Amino acid sequence: MDLTLDVMALIGHVLPLLETLVVVALVLWGADYLLIRRHGGLGNEKLFSRQLIMLGLTLAGMVAVILALPVSESSRNQIIALLGLLVSGVFAFSSSNIFANLAAGILLRITKPFVIGDFISVGEHFGRVAERGLFDTEIQSETGELIALPNTYLTTNPVSALRSSGALVSASLSLGYDVHHGQVEPLLIKAAESSKLEDAFVQILELGNFAITYRVSGVLPEAKGLITARSKLHKAILDQLHGAGIEIMSATIMNQRPVDAGYSFIPAPARSRPAASHAEPEKIAEKVLFDKAELALQLQQRKAELAESMETLEQQAKQAGGDERQRLKDRLEQLREERQQLDKAEEEPLKAGSSKGE
Repeated sequence: MDLTLDVMALIGHVLPLLETLVVVALVLWGADYLLIRRHGGLGNEKLFSRQLIMLGLTLAGMVAVILALPVSESSRNQIIALLGLLVSGVFAFSSSNIFANLAAGILLRITKPFVIGDFISVGEHFGRVAERGLFDTEIQSETGELIALPNTYLTTNPVSALRSSGALVSASLSLGYDVHHGQVEPLLIKAAESSKLEDAFVQILELGNFAITYRVSGVLPEAKGLITARSKLHKAILDQLHGAGIEIMSATIMNQRPVDAGYSFIPAPARSRPAASHAEPEKIAEKVLFDKAELALQLQQRKAELAESMETLEQQAKQAGGDERQRLKDRLEQLREERQQLDKAEEEPLKAGSSKGE
């Protein structure tokens, strides 16, 4: 009889702990399914906030289990203090770079100095943002390479960002003092306008010992064509200045061959070239160099459009009836399937981009 009473008393003491363990396990499993496993195609950009939520729920679950332990209040406080000491030890003895990058990643999402699809320049690196991860940010360089930059590097170095909605394209060059600036400026403005740049202007940056440094700038409406726009601007400058008989060279240039005093370093007029075939589509460098960044931006924009459309359809379906309501539900289901396909496409953007190009 005494043994039965002891067992019942023990079960009474342990039962709250067991119930807490079951509840915590169910909550963590359900949260993991709803936030992460249900959306298997999520990229690092979407997983970031969900992983932080899971971390917070896990710590809260550990505290709840400790509070449910059948021990005295002083022992419970000691266990909580021990847990805090263990967490502090993890931060102290683990790699400081991991937690520094994690904190930097959170800071970048709060301040938002750039978003996916923006061109950024930091240190010696320049490229288009393709992915923002938990510990690093991936950019695609002008040569098409994917570069992973630690988040701490982005928070400790100045970052120059060009928004995808528009960018300033510039080109600098030096001309001799024998050419009047009043003759140069209209030619540079014309070169910028022929390159499809808006609001073009010219600046004189420096009056050097041997040459004048000019810079021509203009606004490019869509920054995703930045690399091509720079190339077009340089070509247009060559065409305009050489066409007007102006040498693009510094007065300090030295040549190791005899040259007549009246010789000008201007290339001969190019022969007329056949017009490009309109049947062959124009190849833009950005489509090749920044394929992942471009695809990431397109996926993000399309998912935002789908979210807005799905919300509208849900409201219409609540108000509609009969066949119209069923039609709206079918359409809503199609949009959900497309959303799932986009989530999967984010997992392997390069593969999806190549298949899309085919």
